Amino acid sequence: MERKIAYSAVQPSGNLTIGNYVGAVRNWVEMQSEYECYYAIANLHAITVRQDPAELRRRTLELAALYIACGLDPEKCALYVQSQVPAHAELCWVLNTVTAVGEASRMTQFKDKSQKHADNVNMGLMDYPVLMAADILLYQADYVPVGADQKQHVELARDLAIRFNNRYGETFTVPEPLIRKGVAKIASLQDPAKKMSKSEAENPNASVFLSDDRDTVLRKFKRAVTDSLGAVRYSEEQPGIANLINIYCAFRGCTPEEVEREFKGKGYGDFKLAVGEAVADVLDPIREEQRRLLADKSYLGDLLARGRERAAAAARKTLSKVYRKVGFYQG
Repeated sequence: MERKIAYSAVQPSGNLTIGNYVGAVRNWVEMQSEYECYYAIANLHAITVRQDPAELRRRTLELAALYIACGLDPEKCALYVQSQVPAHAELCWVLNTVTAVGEASRMTQFKDKSQKHADNVNMGLMDYPVLMAADILLYQADYVPVGADQKQHVELARDLAIRFNNRYGETFTVPEPLIRKGVAKIASLQDPAKKMSKSEAENPNASVFLSDDRDTVLRKFKRAVTDSLGAVRYSEEQPGIANLINIYCAFRGCTPEEVEREFKGKGYGDFKLAVGEAVADVLDPIREEQRRLLADKSYLGDLLARGRERAAAAARKTLSKVYRKVGFYQG
């Protein structure tokens, strides 16, 4: 039986947090055995905000190594660098012609980034969701694993696929967002009302990054905000403790009820140490494997080249079909 296709991508900007790991990367690892998966390092998207070129190249390789260290298997999925498959940009141009200006300007991310980067509101920033639609439609993706905050972009991809199909005939699979249920959101350790940020510019103790060493992880959890109630309970009245319970459950594979029983009568210090150790136990081997992979860049490059060829073959097939439908002469 033919497997369904799934597509996802992450920018090589900022550091991945344990929230990204629990909410996305770990899910990708599970999906690669069930779906035909295309996973991109989205460096085309990254340059909508100013980047240091050398740092962008470095982060691209670091992210590729990190994905593999987390369990992505280049034999099971296509892991590649977005800019190395030109069909992404080519399909984006065609989709621009079926996208209304008002549609693009209404996208939440365009509004947010325009406010954050008011000195660099470029056309790429507005076109970001159309490029994302091209990413998805290029591989005829059935599913796009996303968080609730990215659902709007999948809706645009669906709209453009339907509009193109109606205008030119059946061409694209209309994708569905795949929102994983039962995965608790990981919040900031310093402000549980906010999600954990990839940005290093935020409070340095607010986010736990996959690159953090064991001592750093333990120190950040030791400084996590709690409350004055003194009991480890999963309650809306204790958002800091509830966030720590969510993290402990995600890394130990237990339930909030089991955590309450385990730490009944124990202080917050003991609990925060236990959460930190649970996270560090998972991150230590990931960090070591990433370091090993980055030490052999030619091997890492070969893995990405194989992913690129696999992705490019699927992309060329779709792009050729699109070009034929719109009337481009192909010789």
